Amino acid sequence: MIDSDTRPNLAAATVLDRLRESAEAKGQPKGQPKATPTVQPLSDRALAIANKPTPPPISPIVLAGFVRMAEFAIIVLVGLAIFAIYIRPLDEMLLRYIGAVFVIATLSTLAFQTADIYQVHAFRGHEKQYMRLASAWSVVFLIVIGASFFIKAGEMYSRVWLGAFYVVGLSTLIFSRKMLFYAVRKWTREGRLTRRTVIIGGGGPGERVIAELRSQKDTGIEIMGWFDDRTGDRGGTDCAGEPKLGNVDDLVEFGRRTRVDLVIFSLPISAEDRILQMLKKLWVLPLDIRLAAHTNKLQFRPRSYSYIGKVPVIDVFDRPIADWDVVMKWLFDKIIGGLMLIAALPLLALVAIAIKLDSRGPVFFKQKRYGFNNDLVEVYKFRSMYTDMADASASKLVTKDDPRVTRVGRFIRKTSLDELPQLFNVVFNGNLSLVGPRPHAVNAKAEAQLYNDAVDGYFARHRVKPGITGWAQINGWRGETDTHEKIQARVEHDLYYIENWSVLLDLYILVRTPFALLKTENAY
Repeated sequence: MIDSDTRPNLAAATVLDRLRESAEAKGQPKGQPKATPTVQPLSDRALAIANKPTPPPISPIVLAGFVRMAEFAIIVLVGLAIFAIYIRPLDEMLLRYIGAVFVIATLSTLAFQTADIYQVHAFRGHEKQYMRLASAWSVVFLIVIGASFFIKAGEMYSRVWLGAFYVVGLSTLIFSRKMLFYAVRKWTREGRLTRRTVIIGGGGPGERVIAELRSQKDTGIEIMGWFDDRTGDRGGTDCAGEPKLGNVDDLVEFGRRTRVDLVIFSLPISAEDRILQMLKKLWVLPLDIRLAAHTNKLQFRPRSYSYIGKVPVIDVFDRPIADWDVVMKWLFDKIIGGLMLIAALPLLALVAIAIKLDSRGPVFFKQKRYGFNNDLVEVYKFRSMYTDMADASASKLVTKDDPRVTRVGRFIRKTSLDELPQLFNVVFNGNLSLVGPRPHAVNAKAEAQLYNDAVDGYFARHRVKPGITGWAQINGWRGETDTHEKIQARVEHDLYYIENWSVLLDLYILVRTPFALLKTENAY
C-alpha cells in the first residue's frame, strides 16, 4: 500500500530509470554539477580516514570460488595418495580409482554448496561449518557406498582405501578450514574482506540505515561515515555516532583518495531531484551505489530488491568489472600481454636502434597520465620528439608536421609503434590493461580546455584501468583530439566499452586494432 500523503510523483520503475539515465547522460547542460580534477579540501575527519593505508580488497565471491577449487583438489590428492600408498598401482586399477576419486570430489563440492559452507561467514570459523562439512562428507560416502552396492561394484574397490579416504579426507578438510579461518580473520582485521561503505543523508533515515546495518552480523560492511548534500550544520555533524565527513563534492575527492566500495543513499525515493543531482557527481567513481528501501513508503515486489544482510536496497549502479571479471581481465592481460611482449621483442629492438641512430637522447620516454580512479600512472613510450623539445605534460598537442617530432618519431607515431613499450606497463607494472580507455596526459587540451572541462562526466572513463588500445581507437577515434567533438566521441565510446565489457569484446578489439592502425590520417 502507498500512503497518499507521501506518494512519489513518478512510478518506482520510472524513477529508477530517470536516476540511471540522468547520471549516465553524456552531455549535461551547462550549469549542472560535474566532476573536476580540482582538489577538494577535505575535513580533518575525512583526511584522517583517507590517509590511512588500505590494502587491496579480496572479493568474497572470488574467495569462495578459490576455496571450492582448493577443496576439490585436496579431495583428489588425498584419494590418489592413499591409492598410491596402499594399493599396487596397476594400470587397469588406476583408471578405475581415478574415476571414483573424481566422482567423490564432484559430489563433495555439490554437497558442501548445498550445506551453505561456501560463504565468508562460514569461513570465519563458526562451529556449525565443521558439523555441516562432516555431515555433507558423510552423506557423500553413504551415497557412494549405496550406489556401489546396487550396481554390484563393491568388490572393485578396496574397503580399506574407502575407509581411509573418508577419515583422512575429513581430517584434511577440517584442518584446511581451520587454516582458512586464521587467514580470513587476518584479512578481515586488515579490511580486505570488508566493504568500505559511506552513507548519504543524515537525520532519522540515516540513523535507521546505520542502526540496521550495525545490528546484523557478517554483512561485511565497514561504515566509514556519512556525507550530505546540505552544507553547514543543516544536516548535523553526527548520525548514530558516525561522523559527518562532508558534502557530496567532498565524497568525490574522498573516493579518489581512499578505497570506497559502496555508497548507500538513506534518502527516500521521493527525494528524486536531490538524488539525481548527487548521482551526476558520483557516477564517475568506481563503486556500487544503492538506495536504501526499508524507509520508503513505496513498496516494490521482493524480487525488485537486493539485500545487504536483511536490509533491502535498490541497485542504482554497479562497479564495472568486479569479482571474477577482475580475475579474468587480469589473466587476459598477463597471458596475452606476455605472449605479445615476447613476440614484439625483435620489433622493440629495431625501433630502439632506429631512435638511437636518428637523434640524441634516451630511447624511452616516460609520461604521467590519468589511470584507474584518477590515480596518476607513469606510462612508457618510445621517444618520438627531440629531447630538448619533449613535452612530458602534453600541454600542447602534436599536430601535423610538428617540428618537435623526429623523422623516426613521425613513422612510429603514425603506426603507433611508439606505444609498444606500454606492454611493460601491462605485464610488469599492472597499471595498464591491453584494452581499455586510452590514458590521457594530465594537461591534454581540446580547444584550449582541459578534457574534463570540455566533456562533462569525463572522469567516468577512469572507473576501469586504462588500456593500450580501446573501443574508441578501432572505431576511428584515434590520434589528435583537438576539438570538443573528438574528445566527446572518445568518451562516449569509452563509456560504451565500460558498460559492455567482456573478455570476448577485449579479444575482438585486439584483433581489430592492427586494421585500425592502417588509418593514419589523424595520427601525427
